[in-house]
Amino acid sequence: MENIVVQTMTEADLEEVLAIETVSFPLPWSRQHFLDELSSSLSFPLVARKTGDAIAGYICCRIVLDEGSILNVAVSPGFRGKGIGRLLVKTALIEMQARGAAFVTLEVRPTNRPALSLYESLGFVVTGKRKAYYENGEDAVLMEYEMKSHGGKEHAL
Repeated sequence: MENIVVQTMTEADLEEVLAIETVSFPLPWSRQHFLDELSSSLSFPLVARKTGDAIAGYICCRIVLDEGSILNVAVSPGFRGKGIGRLLVKTALIEMQARGAAFVTLEVRPTNRPALSLYESLGFVVTGKRKAYYENGEDAVLMEYEMKSHGGKEHAL
């Protein structure tokens, strides 16, 4: 995972981000959805980029009061299994804590075992489910990460 840097997503990154989004999700976010996140004062989308090269992955997060949310995260197929998702989530947790988040929530498909394992390994716990949340009727697993439950520091960072 050397030569990977995490930086703020810009509008110039959207072609690559949309390409990753399209191959990662059955109902991908639109360009406008990403533009809305880029322009929101509550959001901070990030990209992981191989130095001087392609975007390896991205994460979109939002903070409202003391609640952080991971809205969307994906890794390019050629970079999967190399720790890019872990790096993005860790970076997002650090940033959300710095911005005052007391806890972070997310939804994930119960069939997405790699994502569930990643989140659990970082200290997220299952808190419930949303029935028929996804477009195919699949439920969403609700997960939460509490900053204070990790002694004020990110777990496993």
